[in-house]
Amino acid sequence: MDSRCFISDFHSNSVFSPPVPKALNKPFLALPCCWSARAHRWLYFEDAQFSASPRTTKNRFLPNLECINIRASRESIKNSAEEKKKKKPGVAKKKLAVFVSGGGSNFKSIHEACVEGSVHGEIVALVTNKTDCGGAEYARNKDIPVLQFPRTKDGADGLSPTSLVDALRNFEVEFVLLAGFLKLIPVELIRAYPRAILNIHPSLLPAFGGKGYYGMKVHKAVISSGARYSGPTIHFVDEHYDTGRILAQMVVPVLSTDSPEDLAARVLKEEHKLYKEVVAALCEERIVWREDGVPLIQSRQDPNHFC
Repeated sequence: MDSRCFISDFHSNSVFSPPVPKALNKPFLALPCCWSARAHRWLYFEDAQFSASPRTTKNRFLPNLECINIRASRESIKNSAEEKKKKKPGVAKKKLAVFVSGGGSNFKSIHEACVEGSVHGEIVALVTNKTDCGGAEYARNKDIPVLQFPRTKDGADGLSPTSLVDALRNFEVEFVLLAGFLKLIPVELIRAYPRAILNIHPSLLPAFGGKGYYGMKVHKAVISSGARYSGPTIHFVDEHYDTGRILAQMVVPVLSTDSPEDLAARVLKEEHKLYKEVVAALCEERIVWREDGVPLIQSRQDPNHFC
């Protein structure tokens, strides 16, 4: 708390309003109290309210200051400041579609972040090639529409690439997030959403990426190679497997005793953190593109700093 004290050497019986210092531009409270027969002191407390009750201590007459609701006030100010940092002023909440093929742990993590407000977005549709997977079940329980893609071999169920694009536009989807989706994204979708489709891969691309590298196969390959580090990569999607521009990575050590399951668990933990941070930046319009086509994440605290 910022306080400023001003002492005026006047008779103790004099009553007057203390001068307002030029440095103070905010409303303040002045509390007079008598330290001796010849001095007055005024205490200025910004953005707080106080009550004073006198008590006598030997030859000094001191005020007993009690802060009113200071804990609640501090908490309110803290929450307000944190809320302002979460998003740029005037930026509308972004509408997201997530693609999954399995349990959808990253999908669940991002959805929870949207609900609690740490991500300034809303998941309006889930796309899956397996309508009985864990991710699809979670979406239905949360009243999120589930779309099937691609169309089944007999053509009875699912959407064509063109129908998928139309459906996403009907939901007003702005960004597409792949979270364990094992099908190649159709060119129609990539062209409809340029620089707006993200994927997460469980290795440090370009190593251990491409067709056939997914799930536990990636972690087995990392351990077999003798690599000392792995970790998740988030990249923009192009027309090929895992070749789009890299946006963010997190380094995870590969231990000498690791099994593929051990490494997978350690990488997945970092995936959840990294994907939420990247989606938050995406929804706050903090993704910028360098002249050579490399995407960068703008710092929330310092717009001139990039991750």
